[in-house]
Amino acid sequence: MRTVGVLALQGDVREHVTTLENLGATPRKVRRAEDLVGIDGLIIPGGESTTISHLLVTSGLRTPLQDLINDGFPVFGTCAGLIMVATEILDGRADQWSFDALDVSVRRNGYGRQIASFETPIVVGDRGTVPGVFIRAPRIVRSGPGVTVLATLDLGDGEHPVLVRQGAVWGCSFHPELTSDVLVHGLFLDALQEALR
Repeated sequence: MRTVGVLALQGDVREHVTTLENLGATPRKVRRAEDLVGIDGLIIPGGESTTISHLLVTSGLRTPLQDLINDGFPVFGTCAGLIMVATEILDGRADQWSFDALDVSVRRNGYGRQIASFETPIVVGDRGTVPGVFIRAPRIVRSGPGVTVLATLDLGDGEHPVLVRQGAVWGCSFHPELTSDVLVHGLFLDALQEALR
């Protein structure tokens, strides 16, 4: 099984590590550039996107990680992690940046603030249904032609993508790590296995 990094600067690190262990993968907490050596992919967890972006700079991880992503390195961003890989951030701070790797426009807190958090079933194509936990979740309001939509959510205002993929870069609006369901992480690991064959 593969070694998968979890960006461990802020956010739901422990939960992603546990999910990867439950799937038989070897997780590695990534805090410095040298932690990137030898991993097969990276999860950027939920948390606070502006804080994560600041810590990526101060830790020295921004440039080496950007170089890896530009070279096709597999990355999976969940919630705030989705914001970090998106090409366009709506309602972000003036100094907010992203890795510009997934051709989507996302609106921060697009499903409401903390008090509006909710959980709802999400159908992931023909693979099954997972619990979707939405906490200050970004809403994908545009996806480019190269983006594959793997799951959507309809709250009465049309279908919104909530799980997407563009090549080696994945993004998820909700928190798959906050439940015992491993389907979403399993799909990312399956893609890693395929890419590394």
